[in-house]
Amino acid sequence: MSLRVSLAHQFSRFHMQATFEAPAGVTALFGRSGAGKTTVANAISGLLRPQAGHIRVNGETLLDTAKGIDVPVHKRRIGYVFQDARLFPHLSVRQNLQFGGWFNGGREATVTLDDVVELLGIRHLLGRRTGALSGGERQRVTIGRALLSRPRILLMDEPLASLDEARKAEILPYLERLRDGFNIPILYVSHAVSEVARLATTLVVLSEGRVVRCGPAAEILANPNAFPLLGRQEAGSILTASVVSHDAHDGLTELSFSGGLIIAPLVRAAPGTKLRVRVRARDIILALRPPDDTSALNILPVTVRAISAGDGAIVDIALTCGDASLLARITRRSLDNLGLREGTSCFAVLKSVAVARRDIGIFESRTGARG
Repeated sequence: MSLRVSLAHQFSRFHMQATFEAPAGVTALFGRSGAGKTTVANAISGLLRPQAGHIRVNGETLLDTAKGIDVPVHKRRIGYVFQDARLFPHLSVRQNLQFGGWFNGGREATVTLDDVVELLGIRHLLGRRTGALSGGERQRVTIGRALLSRPRILLMDEPLASLDEARKAEILPYLERLRDGFNIPILYVSHAVSEVARLATTLVVLSEGRVVRCGPAAEILANPNAFPLLGRQEAGSILTASVVSHDAHDGLTELSFSGGLIIAPLVRAAPGTKLRVRVRARDIILALRPPDDTSALNILPVTVRAISAGDGAIVDIALTCGDASLLARITRRSLDNLGLREGTSCFAVLKSVAVARRDIGIFESRTGARG
C-alpha cells in the first residue's frame, strides 16, 4: 500500500507545489491554517483538479495531467470524512451505514457491516436516528459509512476538530483500531500534534503550499530542527513501550522501553501490549547526577546527541536513551550552568503525571489487517 502525490496549482494569491510519497499506514498532513492541507486532500479526492501533477494510490493512477488522465470523482473510490459528520438525518444509523455499501460500484464487500459495527463499537446505535447521537458517535458512523464504500484510500480532514476533549479521547482509540484493522491507506489532515503522535506512520509537514518535512512521524517529532514548524510548545518525542504491570493501589502503570522503565498514570491495556508514548520536551528536566529526594518517579540515563540553540533564551536538546530518542527544552542559562555538550552523559527527569493519558496510544500493527 502506497501513496504518491505531486501537485502544482496556482490560486490568485497562493501557489501549491507539493510532492511526497508515503508507505502503508496513516499519513498525516500537518501544517498551520492556510498551509495547503485541504487543497492536497481535495486534489486526491478529485474535488480539485490541479493544473499539473500526478496522484497514484496503491499503484493505480488517479491523475496524470501529462498523460491526460483524470479519473472522475465518482470512480476514484475515495472515502472522505469531513470535520462535520454529514449524515442523513431522516435515516437511521444502520441505513446511513448501508448507504456506503450501495455506492461501492458492485465490488465484492471485503469489509462487512458487522466488521464495521464491531470495529467502531456502534452496534447499540443501529436503530437510532443520527440527530440523537453525540459528536463522537456521529463521527464513528461517518467513518463506518466511508469504510463500507470499500475505498482505495480514506481521507480524513481534521475529523476531531469540532469535538471537545472528552469526545476526542473517546474516538481516538477507534481511529487506532481502524489504522490497524484494515489494509486501507489513510491520509489524515490535522494541525494537532497530539493526534499525529498517536496515529501517524508518516508525517508530511506543509508550509505555504510546499512540503518542508516528510518521513517517519517519530523521527520528525523528535527532531529539534522540525520546530517551530510544528509549534514549539508541542515539541517532543514518541517512545515505543510495552506494558509491564499495573499497581491498582496507587493507580500507576509500569512501561518498559529500550532506555529503561517509565511510570505513568494507569493505562487500561494488558501486560505485553505495545504502546506509543508521547513525551513533551517541556516536561523533561536534565540533571548531571540522579537527583535525591524528588517526587519525580522517572529518572532515565541519557546522552546528549545534538543541541539546537538559536538566538533566544530557549534551547532544544536531542537525547539518546537506549535505542530511543528524547527531546528536552531548557533555558540557555541551564545549558551553560550544566556545561552540556554533544556526548555529555546525564539524566532525564520526568514526572509520572506529565505522561498524559491522551498521549498514550496503541502501537501500530499491520498483523491481520483486512481490506
